[in-house]
Amino acid sequence: MFYMKELTKELEVQPRFFGPRLREEIDRRLRMEVEGTCNGQFGFILGVLGIVDMGRGLLREGSGAAVFNITYTCICFKPFKGQVMDVVVTSVNKMGFFAEAGPLQVFVSNHLISEGFEFNTAHEPCYQMSDGDQKIVPGCEVRLRIVGTRVDASDIFAVGSIKEDYLGVMGAPL
Repeated sequence: MFYMKELTKELEVQPRFFGPRLREEIDRRLRMEVEGTCNGQFGFILGVLGIVDMGRGLLREGSGAAVFNITYTCICFKPFKGQVMDVVVTSVNKMGFFAEAGPLQVFVSNHLISEGFEFNTAHEPCYQMSDGDQKIVPGCEVRLRIVGTRVDASDIFAVGSIKEDYLGVMGAPL
């Protein structure tokens, strides 16, 4: 789920930033360009912990900019099949519901919702137990198991299930 990885990135710095605060500028730009992105191989890059090595910059002819090969450590988030996680429901419809766990969007089909839950549109779209004890509505917390993931070049999507023991609604809407 969460991993600490050492990655590399090529970063170009303009000549106006050369000086005593060069390292600070490189650190700022690295965080700005990398944090919050998604890499299909490593998952979502949540935060940069620090720069391990920035080497010596190579000057680009014509522009005067320097190119640095930065090696940095970061925290990555990558879901895997079979993982149990807590999510917050964002929308509900008759096909199922969508939920989020940080940057990850998860879809739970109505076929993967526990027996006893029925789709109801009386007040708002929701899945409700026949006795009215539990409801799945936007804002409520649900514990689910990831049954599959799809990785694109810049995003990860998951399909979840709450059709097992100890999975389902955890709390009232936030």
